[in-house]
Amino acid sequence: MPYTEDTLAQQTTAEYLEQELGWESVYAYNNETFGPDGMLGRASDREVVLTRPLREKLVELNPELPDEAYDDAMRQITTSVASQTLLATNREKYDLIKDGVQVRFRNADGERVRQRLRVFDFEEPENNHFLCVRELWVRGDLYRRRADIVGFVNGLPLLFVECKNIHRDLKAAFEQNYSDYRDTVPHLFHHNTIVMFGNGEKAKIGSLTSKWAHFHEWKRLAEDEPGVVDMETLLKGVCNKRNFMDLLENFILFDESSGETRKIIARNHQFLGVNRAIEGKNRQGRLGVFWHTQGAGKSYSMVMFTRKVRRKLGGNFTFVILTDREDLDTQLYKTFAGCEVVDNDRDPCRAISGQHLSELLAEHKSYIFSLIQKFNQAVDPDEGYTRRDDVIVITDEAHRTQYGTLALNMRNALPNASYIGFTGTPLFTDDQVTRRVFGDYVSTYDFQRAVEDNATVPLYYDARGDKLGIAVDDLNERIAEKLEELETDDIDVEQRLERELKRDYHIITAGKRLDQVARDFVRHYSTAWESGKAMLVCIDKITCVRMHRLIEFYWRERIQALEQQLASITDEQEEILARRQIDWMRETRVAVVVSEEQGEVDKFRKWDLDITSHRRLIKEGIELPAAMRADPRFRNMQRMALDEAFKEDAHPFRIAIVCAMWLTGFDVPSLSTLYLDKPLKAHTLMQAIARANRVHEGKNNGLIVDYCGILKNLRKALAIPATAARRMKPTRPGRKRNCWRICPRPLPWCEASWRSGAPRSMASGRRPALSATPPLSPRKRRRTKTMKPASALK
Repeated sequence: MPYTEDTLAQQTTAEYLEQELGWESVYAYNNETFGPDGMLGRASDREVVLTRPLREKLVELNPELPDEAYDDAMRQITTSVASQTLLATNREKYDLIKDGVQVRFRNADGERVRQRLRVFDFEEPENNHFLCVRELWVRGDLYRRRADIVGFVNGLPLLFVECKNIHRDLKAAFEQNYSDYRDTVPHLFHHNTIVMFGNGEKAKIGSLTSKWAHFHEWKRLAEDEPGVVDMETLLKGVCNKRNFMDLLENFILFDESSGETRKIIARNHQFLGVNRAIEGKNRQGRLGVFWHTQGAGKSYSMVMFTRKVRRKLGGNFTFVILTDREDLDTQLYKTFAGCEVVDNDRDPCRAISGQHLSELLAEHKSYIFSLIQKFNQAVDPDEGYTRRDDVIVITDEAHRTQYGTLALNMRNALPNASYIGFTGTPLFTDDQVTRRVFGDYVSTYDFQRAVEDNATVPLYYDARGDKLGIAVDDLNERIAEKLEELETDDIDVEQRLERELKRDYHIITAGKRLDQVARDFVRHYSTAWESGKAMLVCIDKITCVRMHRLIEFYWRERIQALEQQLASITDEQEEILARRQIDWMRETRVAVVVSEEQGEVDKFRKWDLDITSHRRLIKEGIELPAAMRADPRFRNMQRMALDEAFKEDAHPFRIAIVCAMWLTGFDVPSLSTLYLDKPLKAHTLMQAIARANRVHEGKNNGLIVDYCGILKNLRKALAIPATAARRMKPTRPGRKRNCWRICPRPLPWCEASWRSGAPRSMASGRRPALSATPPLSPRKRRRTKTMKPASALK
């Protein structure tokens, strides 16, 4: 076969696996002979499992069993049901090879027995057989394809590598070659663990269900390394025998929480972080703080951490997953349930009261989900709910829950428990209580690294409140501090704010000001109508409903104005685009999402507002459009839960108005713009802006639109000592002082941000045009009064 740059990348990869990582390597192509004594022992090119090494390892790992036991195991591993989907088969095979194959056979006494046979030696990776095969021919029902590299472990094809030459975009390997293999020789992926694309310089990995945007690099072998995009680093980190077996055993999840099954393989930072957390298991009850920035898969890291602890450390651990908000508790439970770790219906694990929590702890449950508010009973520290030392308390957003009576009750109830804090925001220098409970960082993955690794998208900041003259900069600190106190204590926010802040509260909720915000919101979001979904954050529940009424009014007004403009449009293409925009606006649904409280009907009635229509929508769900019912996932569905509808790209529920719900632990990848009209600070502010940083196909940044003037607080939150530097740079020096990029380093001047405040179009996939105007010279920049230097923002 003639050498090309593609085959050179392939050869280099195979040689590295063999010479540096200890894999065996063979070149099949047209050299392979078939039969029991052939090169690979395959009977024909239709076979994808190497039965010769597989059987040898089954015998070696499970010695002295009758042949029928090995025959049964071989049959279960190699055969599949034709009617099953590729993903269903892959999931079934994964469970078999990870947990072992249960077989039936007659023992020496003639008794029919069951036994689980090991397929791999996870404790001693070197005891497994690692084989790299280049140019492997595989025949499907109609087509014959040649895979660049297939990695076999104990005869099972767990690694698929598609190689391209160094000048080719890796995306071509995904869109052309890999997609074709899945269509033509799907059985090659029945046992697959890792899909890899590489060109000798760069490489990415993902799972069977990963979209291209979710394929990721592997930049570090240790967490404290700076990180480098390098195929050698990825091969060392992933294909090192110990790491490969660790990934296979402990870092793969099948998640159904979104309504469709997705196969999740840990990212680099999750793999390193979870392993560091487990290494610190013996820290005298303080397991540390696991800080991975919002959007970096913290919930999945929790699942991986708990599963690996139970599998590798033995014992009868109980994990108490603790939060301080109902919606966050629900989101976490859904993630664990979606990964089939828990099922509250079959085995109750969600505490509904303090007494129920005490009962669950006494039952030695594996997992318990609770709000810290359930620790509402004084507990004698000499007795406690349980004195077991194999209880691990996992506290999400740890900094919010370690103060006051509830935290004291929790520690008295679980005096011998170990504590680990998971958080999406860093500890502040004065946060000594959190450190005293959990210890220092056990793993960190900050905002800068997440953006550099494409785990999250960068965020832009647009101070529209300053432009409109409605920002309340001087009031922000006072209101944000009081809000944090009241919302943590779950107190009637509106009445207390009005009573304790009086004039400040009336300024930010004044009718004239809200009217300006609503007008601008409608114009801004309807102009950026292809950019994704939007969330508006208001100061309290009353204001949310007031804003809903105003937005609905100005939304209809905007549609009428656009319809009137149609007559004056002379360009055919422009008219088509305008009609599409109008249709989009007519389809769009707006909903208020706020928590329920007693007496709310009367409370809203006093403001001449009706909460019942919003509450009905929250409780009963939103109507499913006819177009979506054609999707098999939604067939026979009439309504959809609000949270699920907002997560679905195709659903016209595009604007959510919230005040506290959905600001933490709620991931909507298509959410591109967050409108803030609520004073926030510190952790709460960081959590809120991170709603817009999720990776999504066609989205290259998120946008934070600030109506109340939180820039000062944002500077403070981003300038945390002892963490990687954060900088906010003007996106257009000399032209706009109000639009900034929250990023690890400045990018070229972004025309889109100062012109329309809109991120890249997700529908068209077009990049915003860059300004032709060159950057100002240093001398001119110093003279430009509207330009604020980066040093002033630190």
